[in-house]
Amino acid sequence: MRILHIANHVKETGNGIVNVMVDLACEQAARNHQVCIVSAGGQYEELIARYNIRHYYLDQTRRPAQLMRAVFNFRRVVADFSPDIIHAHMMTGAILARYLKGFRKYKVVTHVHNEFQKSADYMKVGDRVIAVSQAVSKAMAGRGVGKDKLRVILNGTIGSPRDSDSGPIPLEGQAIITVAGMYERKGISDLIDAFDLLAGDHPQARLYIVGDGPDRAKFEERAAASPFSGRIRFAGFQAESRRWMKAADVFVLASHKEPFGLVLIEARESGCAIVATDVDGIPEALDYGEAGILVPPRDAKALSAAIGEFLSNEAKRQHYRTQAGAGLDYYRVGRVAEEMLGVYDELLFGTSVLAGAAGNK
Repeated sequence: MRILHIANHVKETGNGIVNVMVDLACEQAARNHQVCIVSAGGQYEELIARYNIRHYYLDQTRRPAQLMRAVFNFRRVVADFSPDIIHAHMMTGAILARYLKGFRKYKVVTHVHNEFQKSADYMKVGDRVIAVSQAVSKAMAGRGVGKDKLRVILNGTIGSPRDSDSGPIPLEGQAIITVAGMYERKGISDLIDAFDLLAGDHPQARLYIVGDGPDRAKFEERAAASPFSGRIRFAGFQAESRRWMKAADVFVLASHKEPFGLVLIEARESGCAIVATDVDGIPEALDYGEAGILVPPRDAKALSAAIGEFLSNEAKRQHYRTQAGAGLDYYRVGRVAEEMLGVYDELLFGTSVLAGAAGNK
């Protein structure tokens, strides 16, 4: 097949949408499909070039004049590459793919990574709409997407070409780690509050916050006001975030909204004892509580209690580390690619060998 992926960029910033797209494109290219990526570029250009994936530069900045140029330039890309499938991972790409389709034979697949955003409405334009979890599928159905168009394909990161074999980073004390974008929806404030509640009873506990984003200064201000501020560290974005996960005594994802939580699969592969909030697709990523403890969102007391129990109970911590590693083969990038190719086959050739089973673990 000739597969064109389109997203805003391919920067190495910890963006889960970009990571999923890069993994999928590399896996498809490794299976001898002709693959290209259209974006405004970034650090992953070097990686995708190693997989013989063509990259076309396209600035999709949402300004009227620039969007007009994007329409013209994308038309040229489509004429040059002649795709069978255009796989859009973000709103602008989805609109461009549908708007320019006309009498062309390509099919449009839209991939809903962040259903909570209003822009997810535009992802309805796909001939098939991929949801990253059953929770997202249900939400998109509520937005009016028919079951005939929706397909669930759970994310997977095992075997990602982005991985490195680096060992754990040396950290002090009992390390509580989160890896997340610095956005309010990630629950970083709740995690800092939870740390305040447990730190007095756990003098060796240290909180490491890995990631960057627009709300970082707000969280740093909150941490600075904590009586335990000296034991809270903001590490910023880390390209090799799994080194931090491998060093964790407890990994935490305190999100208020989370369509799937790609980082949870990375934490599971890293052998973490995990505490996460019971929202959206997180339970699916943690096998509904078998692979980690689920707590209510926006509840610092419950979050503190779960983390504290792991810090106090080594046997329980080891049990959940073992559980986190169970069944991980399902979350391989290769499985994601197979299910996605099944959706493409269904669109192009009318077959549905894998599409009907997509998302059924």
